[in-house]
Order: sequence, then C-alpha cells, then structure tokens
Amino acid sequence: MPVPPPLPIDPLLPGVLDALRAAPNLVLEAPPGAGKTTRVPPALLTLGRGRVLVLEPRRLAARLAAARVASERGERVGQTAGYQVRFEEVAGSATRLLFLTEGVLLRRLLDDPRLEGVDAVVFDEFHERRLDADVALALLLRLQRERRPELRLVVMSATLDAAPIAARLGGCPSLRSEGRRYGIEVSYTPHSGAPLEERVAQAVERVAADGAGGHVLVFLPGAREIRQAAKACQAAARRAGMEILALHGDLSLEEQARVLEPSPCLKLILSTNVAESSVTVDGVSVVIDSGLARVASNSPWSGLPSLHLARIGKASCEQRAGRAGRTAPGRVIRLYPEEDFLRRPERDAPEIARRELSAHTLGLLAMGASWEDLPLLEGPPPAAVSAARDLLLALGAI
Repeated sequence: MPVPPPLPIDPLLPGVLDALRAAPNLVLEAPPGAGKTTRVPPALLTLGRGRVLVLEPRRLAARLAAARVASERGERVGQTAGYQVRFEEVAGSATRLLFLTEGVLLRRLLDDPRLEGVDAVVFDEFHERRLDADVALALLLRLQRERRPELRLVVMSATLDAAPIAARLGGCPSLRSEGRRYGIEVSYTPHSGAPLEERVAQAVERVAADGAGGHVLVFLPGAREIRQAAKACQAAARRAGMEILALHGDLSLEEQARVLEPSPCLKLILSTNVAESSVTVDGVSVVIDSGLARVASNSPWSGLPSLHLARIGKASCEQRAGRAGRTAPGRVIRLYPEEDFLRRPERDAPEIARRELSAHTLGLLAMGASWEDLPLLEGPPPAAVSAARDLLLALGAI
C-alpha cells in the first residue's frame, strides 16, 4: 500500500481510536482541509471486521471521497472503499468503507433496521444540519440504545457547536484538530446593482491585476450562475492565463476529478457550496464569495419542494474563507458590504425547522417510530408535523 502524504488530522488519529475504544460515540472538529473525511474513516476499520459507513451531504462528496481513499490505498474504487448514491453504487462484497448520502442510509434502514454487519457510522460535515442527517442520527441513537450498543457513531465537522451534540450523544468525548491555518486578508465590496456575473468578473480582474499567486475559487449559488460567470470571466481569465473550471453536482466524475487534479496552469474554479465543506481543492490562494446559496424549502401553499436564493450565515462565510488559507496566506473578496456580513445570522437554520415533513413522517411510521420518540437535536415545528400527518391521511397513505 502506498504511503499517502501527511495531513493535519493524522496526529489525532490515535486519540480518535482510543476514545472510541472507551466509548461508542465521538464528536470531532477539524478545519477544512485537515483530512478528516479521508483519514478518520479508514482508521476506524482497525476497530472491527465490519463495514464503516460514511454519510456525506452530497453525491459529489461521496464519489470524490471514495476515489481519494481508494487512490491513497493504491486500489480502484469499489474494492476496500466504495460509494453508494441515488441510482449508482460502486461497491462489492469486499468493500468495508462505504461513502453514501444520508438519504440512502434512511432507505437502507427501512430494509435493514439493525444495520447488520456495520461497525460504525460517520456523519461528515454535520454542521449543515440537513434533515436526512438529523433523522438518521436520531434513528441510529435509538438503535444503539435499544439493540446495538456496540455500534459506534462519529459526528464530524469544521464549524459545529460540539457541546449540544456531544450531550445528545450521551455526554461523549469531543476532540479537535487545529490543522494548518494561515492568515487571510478579507475585503468587502460596496453594494452594487450589477448582475452577479459582472461583479465576479470585476473581482477576477482585481485578482489578476494584483497577481493571484494560486488558484482562485469562486462560490456561486448554482449551475446557472456558474455558466453566466464563466462567460463573463473569459476575457479576464485569458489575460491572467487561468483555466476556467466548473464544480457542481451535475458534472460527471471525470469532470469533477479534473478540478481537483494538480495542474501547472492557474485555475479559476467556479463552484457551488460543494467546495465549502465537502471537497478540498488544493492550491487555492484566493476565494471570491458571492455570499449566496440555493436553499431547499417547500412551497407554503402546495408543500412541493423548491430551491430559493438565500444569504448564507456567518459560519458558512467563514468556512468558505478558510479555503484560501490552507497552504499559505490567502485573500478573500466578499461580493457584499461588511454591514451585510454583520447582519447575517451566526448559522443557517437547520432543515428540520423549514422543510415539509410528510415523506419523513411516512418513513418513520414504516420503521415503527415517530417524531415524538426520537432523540433529535431539535424537534420539528408541531405545525409542520400536524400538516404532514393531515396530508398523509388525505392521501390514504396512513
């Protein structure tokens, strides 16, 4: 097996294993790029003979994490490390480390409520507080307390409040890796009525004039904004000798991998929030942050899911900024005024507080559970639970 390059998380791995030998649960904090996604799960394989499941918030993250671990082991994806996302599975009978999305795990629990053959479940990037992750953690805590006391649960993130999560996990230990973090120069942009892609192009021009010194990572809300910005930035990127690359979940695995591969050419990477926490792009020295993301919600009159443009919270802004200071001092250009940043909430609201709940309510009932008896970090709004049950009754589903 090849020896992978050292990462900041490596010195903490013996402590992680010791903590999990003493207690079944653990909360782990580590900054972006510390290596928690690709180093902690393989280390857990030494604690038993069963599988380790790693829950990722996005399909892209699951695929890329499995590919990185397999590469570090000198193997193909689907041997020791594989992945399973909606409509796609690359794994076999010998796969012991499986990266999967949270929704896939919930469906798996319907068919296999005991998670036979699974030694540990790792929740990666838990700070995003997605509804599937909250429900999955509560179901696994219930399973651990009632039928699988030996099941190990690890909650990992870069920007989470560890104390309430550790308390919910039975007062479990909490470890932190400081990682490597260099100084970051943050600048803000006066309010402008110009289209977002024009503001991005102007920021790229500024970076090119000053000398980027490394790759430039631009955070945009979605694929449409990425296409618009790519067109607007063509001239500036050409003058600066930058290659424009996109990074979002609809790309093929080969296109996604191209963004992460080493390159002698400077890259201008236009990404959704997948690069905020789920994927590490090496060599980034400049981050340009739109401060926006597409957030999942539900129509108040139909209950149908939708995506709307929203300003991200301060924690997400800081998470994005951290991508510029991993290997050397970096620079962050926020495409909004400082007053805008100061008025933002500390953290984004968890999905359980704003999503329609009928599908999850039906799934819980099929598992013999309910919202009331789950050990959730935060319960859903009673009105949302009532509306979900009313809808299921009207449909004849319950």
